[in-house]
Amino acid sequence: MTDIIQLLPDHVANQIAAGEVVQRPASVVKELLENAIDANATEIKLIIKDAGKTLVQVIDNGKGMSVTDARLSFERHATSKIKTAEDLFQLNTKGFRGEALASIAAIAHVELNTKRSEDELGTAIEIEGSSVKSQEVSVTPTGTSVAVKNLFFNIPARRNFLKSDTVELRHITDEFHRVALAHPNIAFAYYHNGSELFNLPNENYRQRVVHVFGAKTNEKLVPVEEETEVLKISGFVGKPQYSKKTRSEQFFFVNQRFIKSPYLNHSINAAFEGLLKDGYHPSYFLNLTVDPKTIDINIHPTKTEIKFDDEHTLYAILRSAVKHSLGQFNIAPVLDFENQSNLNTPYGYKDKPANAPKIQVDRSFNPFSENSDLKYSQKQHNTSFRKVPNPSWESLYVGLESKGNTATDNFSEVTFESNAKTESIFIDDSAIESTKSTFQIQQKYIVSTIKSGMLIIDQNRAHQRILYENFLKYITIKEAISQQLLFPHQLHFTPSEVKIINQLKTDLEHAGFVFSEISNKEITITGLPVGVPESEVSIILEQLISDVENDVPEANFSAADLLAKSMAKSLAIKNGQSLNNTEQEHLVNSLFACKEPNVSPTNRTTFITMSVDEIEKKFV
Repeated sequence: MTDIIQLLPDHVANQIAAGEVVQRPASVVKELLENAIDANATEIKLIIKDAGKTLVQVIDNGKGMSVTDARLSFERHATSKIKTAEDLFQLNTKGFRGEALASIAAIAHVELNTKRSEDELGTAIEIEGSSVKSQEVSVTPTGTSVAVKNLFFNIPARRNFLKSDTVELRHITDEFHRVALAHPNIAFAYYHNGSELFNLPNENYRQRVVHVFGAKTNEKLVPVEEETEVLKISGFVGKPQYSKKTRSEQFFFVNQRFIKSPYLNHSINAAFEGLLKDGYHPSYFLNLTVDPKTIDINIHPTKTEIKFDDEHTLYAILRSAVKHSLGQFNIAPVLDFENQSNLNTPYGYKDKPANAPKIQVDRSFNPFSENSDLKYSQKQHNTSFRKVPNPSWESLYVGLESKGNTATDNFSEVTFESNAKTESIFIDDSAIESTKSTFQIQQKYIVSTIKSGMLIIDQNRAHQRILYENFLKYITIKEAISQQLLFPHQLHFTPSEVKIINQLKTDLEHAGFVFSEISNKEITITGLPVGVPESEVSIILEQLISDVENDVPEANFSAADLLAKSMAKSLAIKNGQSLNNTEQEHLVNSLFACKEPNVSPTNRTTFITMSVDEIEKKFV
């Protein structure tokens, strides 16, 4: 029998490794940005085309590479970051595995231009699918430029599984945010299809957060500072009133490396306990500095998971530090044990002795004596009055006889309806008042009776279906009615969020929104769809942006469909809201007037029926 185990060729091994390292264009962005930071760059430029599918290019002014280093950088497990196994526990760089460039070169066309400051000429290398096509001398500025083109060109299946440009661009922007927030001392520029999305100068941490998430963020931030032997914490948390339904503003950085830690995230939630509404999440931008020997980064190629030596201590310190900041800046409610000033003893009376109150007692007072009340009252008030006995009940009717005669004369001319008519009207009214066709259970379900049995409706999903069909009709026929605002309503968003709203502007206007101005970071609204309260506008738009960013459009037929679903979801009656009988009946009638009453806009069941037979079986 021949041997069947063989060593895989390098290009095949690189493609396999690429499956873990390069999952989407955002993975390439992360690896290239981290390489630029490790090269001690002070200015980094990120250029994207077609959400990274056509081009991902990173240009830096770092120290560059020699001819040999440039060629060797595309070999597997070739790195300048570590030399021995012990170095894994003293990491001060982003990369250390030596897999990124080799994996990227295996599944894309890569062009590298690099030059060191001491060299007169640089090096240019072109690689396609792990195969070096050319290597030559080039004239290039100091630093490195890596252009990755046609990602997954040799793996069609992986390329087909990429999401829409909007979704992929969001993932790239998320990676850019993580790197830019971790390094405020580095200037970053970010371009997509020729338009500038971010231009961040060298600045302090607060300015970096504000420039990334918009000017309105500045008033939301609460500083957090704490330093112990184990851990140093610096950064900001968001005020509870500005919490969001998404986790898009939650950032942990350990030794300037973005990480995801559900355990540490729980400590922040514990610090905000009692300050947040249900379903809302706090914002935080926290830098944790720990001894590199106490953490293990080599868990996954993406390096976003970290193992700590003593997580419990970090949890307690982090929770206490955040709680302290919330209390220090009067964000959390506190108990005030100070006395009110009006209860304090006046200064002039503080040395005077207190006088005992004088009490006068009438020792001759007898409660069982008839004249005791009179005597006591005369002594106390020095007044005299005659005690009048209470009149008997018969005296109340004295003098009414003559008045009754005139009343009888007047009423003789008045005609009344017959007893039969009065009785029938009374019976009908009582029947109407006592008839109740719907009931609400747990402020979540509406129960109604039908001929065959019983109907149970989920009020939130039912209302979503009603609103969805209404909004879809308005957007389609383009005849939605707007209610004009007395004062313009201004909202602040990040540039990427404003871009999404600009894409949906036409459909939003058809739905009833009226925009007077849309700038790079601010939107001014002067009109809203009928029935949409002004306080709900920011929630609706944030939900819409979240749906677009999280790949919801691919499940919809059009942008109008997405908009109708998102608005219906934001404005629908929430579970836990009490409805009166009229509202319940209106909801039931409106639901069955819809074209598709059986399911919500997200294809979830809106109601169930229970026949009389099914109910009887429950009592067997």
